[in-house]
Amino acid sequence: MKKNQSEDNQKSKGLLDVFKKSDEFVIETKSEKRKIRHIEDAASFLNETNEIEGDYGSAQDMMDMWGLDNKSATVKRRVRNRYIRIVVAAIVTIFIIVSVFYLLPRVLPEFFKGTNFELFVQRDVKLEYDSTYRVVIKSSENVMSGANPASTCITQILYNEPVQLIEADSGNGYCLILTQDGITGYVRQASLAEGMDSVEPDLHEYKLVVSDISKNVMTHASQGTLIARVNMNTVLYADVKRDGVYQVALPNGETGWIGSSGVIEIAPRGAIEVVSSRYFVSSAISLVNSKYQQNGITMNGLSVNGLVYVCSCVNGIPMPRTTEEQMKMGTEVTLEYDVVSGELIIESIMPGDILFLSSPYGDNPGKVYEMAICTDTGTLLMVSSARTTIKLVNFKPDSNISQRIISVRRVFSQ
Repeated sequence: MKKNQSEDNQKSKGLLDVFKKSDEFVIETKSEKRKIRHIEDAASFLNETNEIEGDYGSAQDMMDMWGLDNKSATVKRRVRNRYIRIVVAAIVTIFIIVSVFYLLPRVLPEFFKGTNFELFVQRDVKLEYDSTYRVVIKSSENVMSGANPASTCITQILYNEPVQLIEADSGNGYCLILTQDGITGYVRQASLAEGMDSVEPDLHEYKLVVSDISKNVMTHASQGTLIARVNMNTVLYADVKRDGVYQVALPNGETGWIGSSGVIEIAPRGAIEVVSSRYFVSSAISLVNSKYQQNGITMNGLSVNGLVYVCSCVNGIPMPRTTEEQMKMGTEVTLEYDVVSGELIIESIMPGDILFLSSPYGDNPGKVYEMAICTDTGTLLMVSSARTTIKLVNFKPDSNISQRIISVRRVFSQ
C-alpha cells in the first residue's frame, strides 16, 4: 500500500518536473526574443571617440577655426549664392535675347521654307525702288526721242516694268524716264503709276517671266474678266500658287490671276537658266509674221533687235535693246568661204547666230542697216522687203544677203 503510494508520488513529481521544465522553456524562449544584449553598454557609444579625426559629431568653433562668428559665415555664404544666381540669370537672359532677335530670324525662314508656316515667318526685306521710280501700267508703251508722238521710237517698255522718273510732266502729257538698262526717253505720264510694291522682289514668293507671245491676266482664277494682256518677257511677281495658276501682284495695289503654262517660275531674285540656241530659235520663230515697228519689242510692233532682246532674256541671257550694243554680245563667228568659187559656205552660220547686214541699196556699206537671225541652215528671220512684217527668208551663197554681211555673233551655244 505504501509502496504504491510512493510510486504514485514519484509519478506526480515527475509530471510536475516535466511541466516545470516546459514552462521554463517557454519563459526562456520569450525572454530570449525580448532580451537586449549588453544592456549595461547601451549608451556606451556616447563615449566612443574617432581615433583619426577626434571627437565624433563635435561642432567646430568658427571663431577659433576661421575667425568668424556664426552670423558672418552664414551671410557670406548667402551673398555668394545670390551672386551665382544673378550670373546664371544674366547668361540665360542674354541667350534668349540673342536667339529671338538674331538666330531665329535667320534659321526659321530656311527651316520652314516651302511650308505653310513660311507665311508667318518675317523675312529680310530690302526695297529696291524709292519715290523717284514709277511702274508701267500699259501692256506696252513707246519710249520716244522727244516729248511728242511724232518723234522716233527708241524702244518699248512692258507692263509692270520699273523705270526711273527723271523729269515730270512738263504740260504736254510726257515725262522723261530712264529704263533699267540705261535708255533715256519720253513716255506718256498716264502710262505710269507710283506704287512699286508689285515689282519689289522681297515682298513676294515667286518671280514669273512670260515666255509665250502673250498671256492674259484675269480677275479670277477661272471665268474672270480680262485685266491686261501681257507680252513676252513681261515680269510679274506672285504670292499664291495653285494647280495651273498664280495670283500675281499688279500695279496700283491690285491682284490678278495668270495661267502657269507659258511662264517661267524662278526665285524672286533669281535668274533664268541659260539654255541652248535651239530654245532661242524656237522663241524667235513664235514671233514670225509680227507687225514691224522700228525698235518695237512686242508682237503688236516688232523689230529684229527687239526680237533678239526679248527672246534672249526669256532664255537666260540678258540682252541690251539697241543694235549697237547687241553687236558686242557673244563671240564673233569666223565665216568660211569656198576656196574655188569664193562663195560663202552658209553652213558656217548656225541656227541661233545673229547677223548684222549693210544696206541693200549699197549706201554706207560698213554701217549696219538691219539684223537677221539664223533659224536653220540657209534660213533667216528678218524684216520683209516691204518693211511691214517679220518673216522667214531663204538665202544662198550667191544671194545678195551673203554679200551684205558685216558681222555674225554667236550668243547661245549649239
